[in-house]
Amino acid sequence: MSDSQAVVIPIQRNLQPGARWQPEVGEEARDLVARKLGHESQETQDQLLESAASILSKSANPHAGRETGLVVGYVQSGKTLSFSTVMALARDNGFQLVIVVAGISKPLLNQSTQRLRRDLRIDDVDGPLRWKLYTNPTDNENNRRHIQQTLQDWRDPDVAQSERATVLVTVMKQYRHLRALVTLLQNLDLAGVPTLIVDDEADQASLNTLVARGRQSTTYRRLLEMRDAIPNHTYLQYTATPQAPLLINIIDALSPGFVEVLEPGTDYTGGRLFFDGANDLVEVIDPQDISTDANPLFDPPESLLQALRVFLLGVAAGQAEGRSARNTNRSMLVHPSQRTDSHAEYRRWIGDVFDEWQRILGLPEGDADRNDLLEDFQSVYVSLSATVDGLLPFAELSRRLPRAFRDTKIEEVNARGRQTPIIDWSQSYGWILVGGQAMDRGFTVEGLTVTYMPRGPGVGNADTVQQRGRFFGYKRRYLGFCRAYLELDALTAFQDYVEHEEFMRRQLQEIQRSGRPLRDWKRAFVLSPDLQPCRRSVLQHEYTRGDYGNRWFYPSVALAPGEVIHTNREVVEAFLATIQLETNPDMEQREAAQRHLFCGNLSLARVIDDLIVPFRVTGAQDTRELIGVMLQLSEALRANEQEVCTVYHMSPEFPRQRATDENGKINELFQGPTRLASGAYSYPGDSAFHDADAVTIQIHRLNLRQEGVVVAENVPVIAIWLPARFAVDWIAQHQAG
Repeated sequence: MSDSQAVVIPIQRNLQPGARWQPEVGEEARDLVARKLGHESQETQDQLLESAASILSKSANPHAGRETGLVVGYVQSGKTLSFSTVMALARDNGFQLVIVVAGISKPLLNQSTQRLRRDLRIDDVDGPLRWKLYTNPTDNENNRRHIQQTLQDWRDPDVAQSERATVLVTVMKQYRHLRALVTLLQNLDLAGVPTLIVDDEADQASLNTLVARGRQSTTYRRLLEMRDAIPNHTYLQYTATPQAPLLINIIDALSPGFVEVLEPGTDYTGGRLFFDGANDLVEVIDPQDISTDANPLFDPPESLLQALRVFLLGVAAGQAEGRSARNTNRSMLVHPSQRTDSHAEYRRWIGDVFDEWQRILGLPEGDADRNDLLEDFQSVYVSLSATVDGLLPFAELSRRLPRAFRDTKIEEVNARGRQTPIIDWSQSYGWILVGGQAMDRGFTVEGLTVTYMPRGPGVGNADTVQQRGRFFGYKRRYLGFCRAYLELDALTAFQDYVEHEEFMRRQLQEIQRSGRPLRDWKRAFVLSPDLQPCRRSVLQHEYTRGDYGNRWFYPSVALAPGEVIHTNREVVEAFLATIQLETNPDMEQREAAQRHLFCGNLSLARVIDDLIVPFRVTGAQDTRELIGVMLQLSEALRANEQEVCTVYHMSPEFPRQRATDENGKINELFQGPTRLASGAYSYPGDSAFHDADAVTIQIHRLNLRQEGVVVAENVPVIAIWLPARFAVDWIAQHQAG
């Protein structure tokens, strides 16, 4: 291939499922990965390159079309390195323009821009420039001319590919900056320019928060205008909390068409490690230590003092190890609430504690106050020694405490001073950061060991709760020094989220492996009833919550279009022809309407495939609930592929009569119980016909009436009973089409 052509490999037969084209892994991507992961194995480096190639292969072919993709990682798991690698790979394959929509604040934009400068070696001037960076560019003559000239090099056959620069734009996710970028793009000739757009933290601020009102929020509208200005591009949504992008309308321009699930490295410590079972690294904050209107605090609570002692011993141990590329900082995060006045209070408390403890440590040996303070430190040393292998003796660490105090900065991180401060991590080894929302999503705390969070889960949005997990990350090397002090409800919310997150990832990984479009996926999650998946303002379609453990499900809308009824008849008849039915022995002497047939010990997987999946329901609420039932059944089969079920053919000799309203709804499917004069039941009612500990399916046939007139005959309806052991809290969403 000549230097005058883009390095793009055409579509081949051996493409992975879902791939549109095959990127070539070139020098730019290999060099980046070697520099960033040089201390890791070749296998780990290859996995990162393969993941980047998989993502790019599912994007639109660089010279034609558009595509939207979703890339899902864990919180603090290396998503930035992933999209840096994808960007480098895009350059290897002839992409001329890369745009990174990064952060809703200046510190986050600065953090992302500086990382890209380092990762892509943008400031390395040894040889031709490979990248030309523009941050929050405005539409002016200089920018238009310089960018257009850079792009023109890609069309000049006399310019070698290695000498062509890729234009890189980093822009804040804020409507004024986006509007300026849109105007600039509209004034450029971008025809035939392969473009990659990366939306970092794509579930935040990007989505349409006015969709329920039939309007477009400003940032969302600017992002659509940006996409409209670029003829050929792929829009990659990076996030650790994909609930909102997955639940928005699938015809929305920002609804993803494909998904890639990132796997973290072996040193990653996330939700499963901290919250999946008993853990010595998590402490519950006593309610008396949490300031409320009914329980105002005037002095620092004991749990905060304990957390500070744990942190300072960790700083002392880290200093003894010596600063290095893998031991650059030790940090503590104090996250009391969103209110900046509480930030100031905690900042003052910690500063006063530091001053007092340093004064006491300066007292002569043998002083009673000094001995008491060292005893307090020794009590948390015992806790640390249970989780840290080879911890230095307490006598040595205690001698290092004065230096640990001197080399630790306390910083309030919020906009109370009109601008959120930018942390220069090189200025100190130890850091204590006090703040709220500014340290949630996207904010990286270097070397974080101790988190103190005396606040609840708020409104309970699952994605918001998880984004507060700043204490996740690549910290296995010093994991024993880590502690998370949490309010009880917040701890429970994190535990619930872990189950939800792992279930959701399994579903998305299945879609990824199959290569099917993400739009084909049934929107359903396992989710605690105490959590909401995301803010409702971005959702056009409602979702349903439920759990059919120890309950019956059947569709309330029985009257459907003729073709649906016909299809369901064929499904039921074909299924019944494959099983051996017999009369329930207790019902042999009953009237015909109560002589039901049954077949037990059937493979649940087979019944799902042959009967439940092809059976169609038409009501929106019924569809959402059936999706939830299917989720519970799939979870049961994942735990045990050999699950069995029983099928009943109810009243097989003739259809029963049911009235429907104008919407096709029936009041009640089941025939009720029949009482004898003695008070006993001669017929227990349809709902009693189910196994105690296995799934039961009832097949009913109905003649439907409206205002006394039969409007549909022999209409099949299925009812599904799930045993209590199948209980799962879920949400489900159905989008027609």
